[in-house]
Amino acid sequence: MENFATKVLSAKIPEGEVGVFFLGQAGFIFKTPQNTLIAVDPYLSDCCNRYFGFKRLMPYILEAHELEFDYLVASHAHYDHFDPDSVPALMVNGKTQFIGALDTKEECQRLGLTQNVTFVSVGESVTMGDATLTAVRCDHGEGTPHALGFILTVGSKKIYMMGDTAYRPEWYKDALLQNADLLILPINGAFGNLDAVTGAKAVADLTPKLAVPCHYWNFAQHYGSPADFMAEMGKICPKQKYTLLRQGEELRI
Repeated sequence: MENFATKVLSAKIPEGEVGVFFLGQAGFIFKTPQNTLIAVDPYLSDCCNRYFGFKRLMPYILEAHELEFDYLVASHAHYDHFDPDSVPALMVNGKTQFIGALDTKEECQRLGLTQNVTFVSVGESVTMGDATLTAVRCDHGEGTPHALGFILTVGSKKIYMMGDTAYRPEWYKDALLQNADLLILPINGAFGNLDAVTGAKAVADLTPKLAVPCHYWNFAQHYGSPADFMAEMGKICPKQKYTLLRQGEELRI
């Protein structure tokens, strides 16, 4: 079987497309036609087990030293999104630029990460080579007020990563969020996140060209059922396109 890091590095992305690789949990890698490599919320360790007793159940498919990313993005400071065991190793090369929600600043300072770090809030955009990242609001509860969703734009392609968020249909009328080429959404239902029902409703409201659920199976305490999501999609928006990705699988949009 081909090594995952080799698969990412060898992927040739034509103009007009984006390579999307699923790491598991809420982690994704994006590769652009100019070979810009972007990791969003990679959880590469088992640190949540050590800190909180949330044992990792999904396999490891990538070690922090195997890929050098141009950009490392964290939607908020929860350790399955900002992995304190892996972030320093991912940044040690001196090349990778870290972009995080405001609540990751304290974690970066704790880890001694002061170079190549940028912190963003809702409405702010960062140019990342041939890609642009725009922070958008999400609702991850009162305890995580700085958590973000993101719009990633590469050429004409728009990817909307909802982040850890509850169902907020009044927000989805925003034209920036509508009609994405790819919508990535959590379906675990725990800690205020979208579940199978509200996830399917969000997809119906946002009308993306393709939806991909995430945030399931990595921790027993996080719940999440792709089968339930499939069933609800069939009830709520049966004509809407979606797909389930296994760990390490690549999608081209």
